[in-house]
Amino acid sequence: MNWTLLLEQTLNGFQFGILLFLLAAGLTLIFGIMDLINLAHGSLYMMGAYFAATFIKWTGSFLLGAILAIPACMAFGMIVEMIALRTLYTRNHLDQVLATFGLILFFNEFVRLIWGPIGLDIPLPEVLNGSVELFLGIRYPAFRLVIIAVGILVAFLLYLLVSRTKLGMLIRAGASNRKMVGALGVNINLLYTFVFGLGAALAGLAGLMAGPIMTVEIGMGEGILIITLVVIVIGGVGSIKGAFVAALLVGLIDTVGRSFLPDILGIFFSNDVADTAAPAISSMLIYLLMALILAFKPQGLFPPRGA
Repeated sequence: MNWTLLLEQTLNGFQFGILLFLLAAGLTLIFGIMDLINLAHGSLYMMGAYFAATFIKWTGSFLLGAILAIPACMAFGMIVEMIALRTLYTRNHLDQVLATFGLILFFNEFVRLIWGPIGLDIPLPEVLNGSVELFLGIRYPAFRLVIIAVGILVAFLLYLLVSRTKLGMLIRAGASNRKMVGALGVNINLLYTFVFGLGAALAGLAGLMAGPIMTVEIGMGEGILIITLVVIVIGGVGSIKGAFVAALLVGLIDTVGRSFLPDILGIFFSNDVADTAAPAISSMLIYLLMALILAFKPQGLFPPRGA
């Protein structure tokens, strides 16, 4: 076995898992606390990438552009929540699905109107454009290591926010019994707006970090949203810890599977068949994992307390 390739693909899977976690953490906060099914969450990921591309071009600095893009995406999400989503909290989930699906179409056309139909690129600064030597002579892209480090830091900060602060206490209380929290004098609308803005900021952060790796284009958040929903189901709806563990599992299975399944299948089938079937089987493994976990733990790996 090529151990160098295995380590590289494991790191790639870890990096992909971190991006999934940022998306899943925001979405599971929104659904777990606000009971809102937001299919437009992937569009916020797309908006984060477009905001980052725009601010980086305006400022000429990747770091400054990234710093500006995150609060911009948070503010954008809060405006969307106040204008379009606040009236959906008392509606059933089907209404929420239909309304947020309409938002996907709106955001796609909004981006086409503002930025045009052609995709954008996010250039990396020289310091992040190279590679870093790890060990055994293995070199790995510096920017991907930054994604992993930022994701772990964000996961730790989220844990502190939810578990160790008064705001986190209100967030957890709002998830358990929103009527009681409102009766105690807490402004539920303001709390929900902040939570949605936080989820939008996390999605935007994932978008701006994914932008330099892939093309920033219309509809870029729709495909990854499906995998994000799988991550939430596997980890447990409303669980940040579950989202983190499940995202890493899904990222590793998808990335490592796509790299090594062709060689494994090539033992039994022709190379053409192996190369064609491997990506499909790799994607199926994610859903197979979800099915197995639902069969034995219907509430996910780490359901929130009280679930």
